[in-house]
Amino acid sequence: MPTNNWNTTSGSNESGVTGAAKFLTSTLGNTVGGVSKTVGGVTGAATRGLGDTVNSAAGSTGRPVGDALGNVGTGLEDGLRKWK
Repeated sequence: MPTNNWNTTSGSNESGVTGAAKFLTSTLGNTVGGVSKTVGGVTGAATRGLGDTVNSAAGSTGRPVGDALGNVGTGLEDGLRKWK
């Protein structure tokens, strides 16, 4: 009668295809998370800078538009920072 050496207990070290798949999905997830944080940071900084530029150039008349641009960028940055 053949015996198998498959370990079916939970919490064991995983090897082979399952271990490789978990490693790849973990690595991919971490990479996507890092990229999204970077994109959020760059986008947030750029839109805040654009909002400041509008505020400086247009004065009090353009302030609502400049502030709105800055707020959108900050919201996008916060959302992408938390997303993973």
